[in-house]
Amino acid sequence: MPPTILRAQPTEAAPVSSVLTEAAAWIASQGEPLWRAEHVCLDAVRGDVEAGAYFIAWVGDEPGGVVRLQLEDRLFWPESVEGDAVFIHRLAVRRRYAGGEISGALLNWVVRRAVELGRKYVRLDCAADRPALRNVYERFGFNFHSERDMGRFKVARYQLEVIPAARTNGGL
Repeated sequence: MPPTILRAQPTEAAPVSSVLTEAAAWIASQGEPLWRAEHVCLDAVRGDVEAGAYFIAWVGDEPGGVVRLQLEDRLFWPESVEGDAVFIHRLAVRRRYAGGEISGALLNWVVRRAVELGRKYVRLDCAADRPALRNVYERFGFNFHSERDMGRFKVARYQLEVIPAARTNGGL
């Protein structure tokens, strides 16, 4: 049964943090830490959840995955034209659902949402030194755009061109 993807409600910061924390711990256990615990803990995600930025892929009554969706991203995409894209951040899936179904459902949902919003691109960034992660996005259809030096690290930037529908009010 495919997951149901819904905006995280203001009271659902704990499930969002739980998925992110589990994913961060697993990645760290593989010797490739990505997100620090203090960046995915309940207090760290609460504001973004309350602002409506997180979406949860529900598998029955369990959160199977999450994604943070932004309408602008001046940090990683400063040259981006306003209103041109939606930006994916912090896509994470519980280990028990690893294998692509949940992440694919989340990515497909983001693409549909971008089309509904009349955006031309779905954009994301990931650690430039993570070939396996980059491969996930490339297999989905994202095209490498460029690398960006962020000082302490480099990110690989990817985009997927979508066919926009009639422009809506521009909100998430």
